Amino acid sequence: MSAVTEATGTFLRSLTVSDTVSGPLTADSIAGAAYIVAAVLFILSLAGLSKHEKARAGVVYGITGMVIALAATVWLTVQGAWGTGPALTGLVLLLAAVLVGGAIGLWRARVVEMTGMPELIALLHSFVGLAAVLVGWNGHLEAPALSPDLMAVHHAEVFIGVFIGAVTFTGSIVAFLKLSARMKSSPLMLPGKNALNLGALAAFVALTVWYVNDSQLWLLIVVTILALGLGWHLVASIGGGDMPVVVSMLNSYSGWAAAAAGFLLNNDLLIITGALVGSSGAYLSYIMCKAMNRSFISVIAGGFGIAAPTTGGDADQGEHREITAEATAEMLANASSVVITPGYGMAVAQAQYPVAELAHQLREKGVNVRFGIHPVAGRLPGHMNVLLAEAKVPYDIVLEMDEINDDLGDTSVVLVIGANDTVNPSAAEDPGSPIAGMPVLRVWEAENVVVFKRSMAAGYAGVQNPLFYRDNSQMLFGDAKTRVEDILRAF
Repeated sequence: MSAVTEATGTFLRSLTVSDTVSGPLTADSIAGAAYIVAAVLFILSLAGLSKHEKARAGVVYGITGMVIALAATVWLTVQGAWGTGPALTGLVLLLAAVLVGGAIGLWRARVVEMTGMPELIALLHSFVGLAAVLVGWNGHLEAPALSPDLMAVHHAEVFIGVFIGAVTFTGSIVAFLKLSARMKSSPLMLPGKNALNLGALAAFVALTVWYVNDSQLWLLIVVTILALGLGWHLVASIGGGDMPVVVSMLNSYSGWAAAAAGFLLNNDLLIITGALVGSSGAYLSYIMCKAMNRSFISVIAGGFGIAAPTTGGDADQGEHREITAEATAEMLANASSVVITPGYGMAVAQAQYPVAELAHQLREKGVNVRFGIHPVAGRLPGHMNVLLAEAKVPYDIVLEMDEINDDLGDTSVVLVIGANDTVNPSAAEDPGSPIAGMPVLRVWEAENVVVFKRSMAAGYAGVQNPLFYRDNSQMLFGDAKTRVEDILRAF
């Protein structure tokens, strides 16, 4: 925080010196200073969120930056509203929007479950896209008086902003519907799906050139409809197993949509914030694509969902073995090392608190306990990390897949709690599997594996898991929270 204070002080001192020469401080210069402070805080927020230990401070930086940005925007509006009827109306609408939006946001934040966070975030992305579309349309209907060269730039900003925003809007809606089970998670396979996507992009480029030279309203209508359809098709063509990457990519799209809106509104902070969100979301998507052995280009182009070869994953793979909570407790008590690999099932069962207590009791008994987190565990990047932090699990025992995988062969017991696709041996051993090549947690290398599941059903990707039938694996059926509590009682 001292770095922010020093940078802010330096900026304000330089601003004061220059204004002493050129004139008094204006509303625009004060708001500009506030926007720079907010931008620095947003950058510090992203830096803080990169580490468990600094995540809380990162959230505080982000909240503080947004409060400053909103205050500066209201300040500018207030200054323009004095003695001006239309500006006063705008101020009233702005304050009403902030109050209504803030109330809805606080309500949703209080009632949403962690299992509902992925679809909520997808829905929030759609609002950003819709806002970019509305700003773009306003830029067309109330075009400023500019020179011909600058007007061409303005037209390009309008057209590109509307296109990105509309793609983000419908794509995020589809992601919300899939993640909330209101729409089938299986990919939409239209004939010539890739040709449709490429054709839509080519049409967008041609229409942009046309609009820049002749800004007719019907062209904006056409590109809006085209982008809405493309956004729907891009995400509808993606299978449910790839949705974590899609949410991250839509986050990136929403950032670029915000940046486009910033250019139209001549708002530097919106440009900076949009660029931060867009670039960080794209980089996160790249990291997740590597974690899933997916092509980054195919994410952008909606290339997921292409039918992959299968090898009869539903074929008979033998008999599974079951274990009781009491036997699991005895196994854990005699173990020297335990690794817990959580998945979306832990979130659904809200089992993070008893799991945290189980880890605490095992550590009290001298057992080396660690958590192994797959990059796409759950349905949102960092989903499992947030759940474990919520349950006060120490940060130093929560390890990423690359940090824990080489130690699994020397582990006494691995507890797989609600995870499926991220621990599937088919990804490493079956080149014909739909998830072939996807890096996974190699839990089957441990001495013993206990899988917590409600049934023998396949995971979210719809792929059968041969781990369940391995000689060193045993199934503990039932609600994950109940079973972990049974183990705790057995201690």
